[in-house]
Amino acid sequence: MFGGHGLSVDGAMVALVTRGTVYLKADAENRAAFERAGLEPFTYDSVRGRVTTSFHRAPERLDDWDVLGPLATGSLAAARRALARRRPRRVR
Repeated sequence: MFGGHGLSVDGAMVALVTRGTVYLKADAENRAAFERAGLEPFTYDSVRGRVTTSFHRAPERLDDWDVLGPLATGSLAAARRALARRRPRRVR
């Protein structure tokens, strides 16, 4: 799909790294934070045209936790929500 590496936590894909750039998971609940920061989504070309993913560029300064922390925390929550939607619920 993207020719990079994925970072998962407990089976939930939180980030991807491709061509030296880190992208963090976004959904309806945390996407606005990325948009406010001007952090664009990861896109790629496919045979069907341009694809925009649910991952947005991380801030340039990965060592600035005041900026990265809230985005990373939101991305983990978004990844867990996505995983919960995919997993069938066990009946007890």
